[in-house]
Amino acid sequence: MERYVWELTVQLQKLGHRITVVCERCHVNKPDGIAVYELGEIAHRPRWLSAFRFDRRLKNWLEENPQKDTIINSHERISHHDITTFHGSIFAAVREKPWWQLISLRIAMNLYLERRELSVAKYIVPNSQMTKQRLTEYYPEFAHKLTEPIAPGVDSYPIRDTRTISSSGGVIGFVGKEWKRKGLVLAIAIVEKLRHIRPDLLFIVKGPDPQDVKHLFANWDLGGYFLKNWGDDVDFTEFDVLIHPARSEPYGMVISEAMAAQVPVVISKACGAVVDVSTESGIALPLEAPIEEWVNAINSQLQRTKLPPRFERDWKMVAQEYENILYLHGLTLINYS
Repeated sequence: MERYVWELTVQLQKLGHRITVVCERCHVNKPDGIAVYELGEIAHRPRWLSAFRFDRRLKNWLEENPQKDTIINSHERISHHDITTFHGSIFAAVREKPWWQLISLRIAMNLYLERRELSVAKYIVPNSQMTKQRLTEYYPEFAHKLTEPIAPGVDSYPIRDTRTISSSGGVIGFVGKEWKRKGLVLAIAIVEKLRHIRPDLLFIVKGPDPQDVKHLFANWDLGGYFLKNWGDDVDFTEFDVLIHPARSEPYGMVISEAMAAQVPVVISKACGAVVDVSTESGIALPLEAPIEEWVNAINSQLQRTKLPPRFERDWKMVAQEYENILYLHGLTLINYS
C-alpha cells in the first residue's frame, strides 16, 4: 500500500494537481511541490486503536487547516474522505467464522472502522476486480459507490537475459511478509515434492523472519533453501519462477513486478492479479488443485525455452485513471496516508 500511495501521489503532482499529504511521519525526502504534514507516530498495536487515534489527530488538523475546494483521497480507515482506495483484505470476511470466535473488542472495532471507511466515502476505488466483487458481496449497500478497479503500476525492468536452467535445478522464489496468508506452507510442500524430480532445486524465501519459518524446513536436511529478511527490493534476476499460492490476495504486486522482470509466475486464482497473468506469463491454479498439478505447473515453467513478455503498466497510467474520477468533481486533491 505504501508504494502505491507514494507513486500515485508523485504522479498526480506531475500531472499538475496540487497535492497535500497528511501522515504520521514521512520516511523519505519530501518531494518538491508536495506539502507534507506529519501528525506524529502512533503505536501501531493494537491496529484498531492506532486507526482511531490517527483519525482523531486528522480531524483536529482539518479543523485547524480547513481544506476548501479539495478532494480528500484516503488509503486509511478514516472518517473524513471523498475517495477511499481499498487495498487490503476485507475484514468483514471474519463474519464467516463461528459466532463464538467473533466475540472480541478487536473484531467489533475493526468491523466498525471498515464500515465507517466505506460509508463516508463518495467513491470507493478497489485495487482489483476481485476486491470489487468481494466488497459487493459483503457490503451490497455500498456497491453503487464502487469505481472500476485501479490496479497498482510497476517499474520498468531491464530486458532479462535468457539463461539455461539445469534439468535437475532451477531457482524458485517466494516473496511475502504475511507468509501464512500468502501460502508459504503450500509452497514448501510443492517445492519439496518437485525436488524429487529436480534434486538441485533452490528455494529462496524473502519476507518472513527466518526464525518464524525455519521450522517449516525441518525435513530439508540437505539444504536447498535460502531465507532472506524483509528489507531491500526483491532481486528478480535470482528467480527462474515466482510461486505465490496465496489463499487470499487482494492484488499481489509481487506478481506484476515479477512479470515486469520477465519471470514466469505460478499463482493461485485467489490473487487479484490473476486477471493480468496471461498464458505467456505463467499459470494460475485453484487452491484446491492437487499438489501434483502445482508441481507440474512449476516444472513446465522451468522447462520453457522462451522468456515471458514484459508486463507493462506505469504509475502515470494509474494516476490518469484516478484523474477520471477526479474530473467528476473538477476539484484538486489532498492525499491522506
